[in-house]
This record gives sequence, structure tokens and C-alpha cells, in this order.
Amino acid sequence: MILFRSVLFQILFYAHLIGQLLVHLPVFFLLPEARRWRIVKGWARNSLWLLRTVAGTGSRVEDAAMMPAGSCIVAAKHQSFWDVIALLLVVERPAFILKKELMGIPVFGWYARTMGMIPVDRSRRAAVLPSLLAGARKAVSEGRQIVIYPEGTRSAPGTAPNYRPGIHFLYAELGIPAVPVALNSGLFWPRQAVRREPGTIRAQFLEPIPPGLNRETFIAALRDRIEERSLDLVRSAYAERPDLPVSPLVARLLADPDPHPVEQERAPEGTQGL
Repeated sequence: MILFRSVLFQILFYAHLIGQLLVHLPVFFLLPEARRWRIVKGWARNSLWLLRTVAGTGSRVEDAAMMPAGSCIVAAKHQSFWDVIALLLVVERPAFILKKELMGIPVFGWYARTMGMIPVDRSRRAAVLPSLLAGARKAVSEGRQIVIYPEGTRSAPGTAPNYRPGIHFLYAELGIPAVPVALNSGLFWPRQAVRREPGTIRAQFLEPIPPGLNRETFIAALRDRIEERSLDLVRSAYAERPDLPVSPLVARLLADPDPHPVEQERAPEGTQGL
């Protein structure tokens, strides 16, 4: 039954996404920004409703009020597509940092560009960070919130954390607070899998890190807050639903919850995000 509901959700989710893109295509780019955000956030709200109604997977985001007024960096753990949908709803005017290839997808890429998302061309190597900074500065000048996934790619729960240099580069250059976000979405919405587990996905905004810290201090604070709270959310998920599947990575994490494990199961250097 879980697999059936999961497949049905996938069909409805992507049908809804494609339908929304096509229905609004003739007028979306002519609308004022506030109206465009209502459409985008409406899609996100409907998607979470489908997830809850069809797959039986609820969503809960806590302490979004931790975000300071104005511009900030929202630095979130990244385990599934849910992380994007949920943050779209609670961050007022998010500028997501995403790989340039997504901008090349017909229709979707047009929407992303119009909404001011920040593309990263990872093939440019040394030029990646300067090009990223230009887009980020523009977003900050507009009072927006920059959303970045510090590990640069989706990671299965329990994977050793690997925080990329782009997050500190932005933090240092922009001089704005960074707000860590912990979550456990990968337990319920596994990457590269159709199955959606019933239960409640949880994310939590944590205390902002003020600007001005050096690289080592900043990365340590960001990693510790995200990883320790994410571990707490993993534990709470199994307390609420003891029959939730346990992968070898999660089993090892629960047995040895070291927030700084040796890096493993990562793509080669240069193939990931920032």
C-alpha cells in the first residue's frame, strides 16, 4: 500500500508541476513580482498537501521566526526535493543557489530565471565563486534571502557531512547573518527512490550565526548546529515511528553520533556543488 500511494503521489506531483508551469506560462512573466510569488508559493502549498493526503507524509517547519528581518543566508541540510518546497513556503523571497544546468530546462528554467534564482556554472572552476557573488549581491540589494545547501548536493541521512567553501565565501563577502536549518526529510523522501514513508518530515531553523567570524569558526558553528539538531530530528522520527526503515548509514549514525565523521561516499572533487 505504501508503494502504491508513493507511485500515485509521484504521478500527481509531477502532473501538478507541469500543469502549473504550462497554465501560467502565457501571463506569468508579465505579472508583478508579488503575484508571481503567490503562484509559486501556491504550487508549493499544493505539493505538500498532495504529499500529506496521498502519501500520508506530513510536513512541519519550526522556528522560521529565527530568520532576521531583511537579507540573510539560509543554509540548510539537503536530503530531498522536500527541502526546496518547504523553504519556498517559509522564506519570504528566496533566491536559491542552483546548478546552471537547471536553468537550461525548457519552461522551468525560464521561471527560475524570472524569479531571480542564482545559477552556478561548476565547469568554470576558479570563476565559479565570483559569478556566484554577483548574483548574491544583487539579491541582497533587493532585500532577499539567499538559500544555499552547504554540502552542495543531496545527501542520504547518515552520510558524513562535507561543507563546501562556497558557504563561507558568501558569508564573508556579503557580511550578513547565516541561519542554519536542520531537517530529517531523507528518512521519508529518500533520494533516487519512489517510496514515500508515512509520518512527519521535520525541519527547524536554528539560531543565526552573526557576520564576522573567520572561516574555521564559522564552518564549525554551522556544521555543529545543523548536524547535531538533524541527528535529534532523526531520533525523534524513529521515536514517533519505530518501524521506519533504517539504512546502514542511519544505523551507524545512531550507534556512533559523531558530528565530525570521516568523509565517505562522496562524488569526486569538482563534481559537486559549492
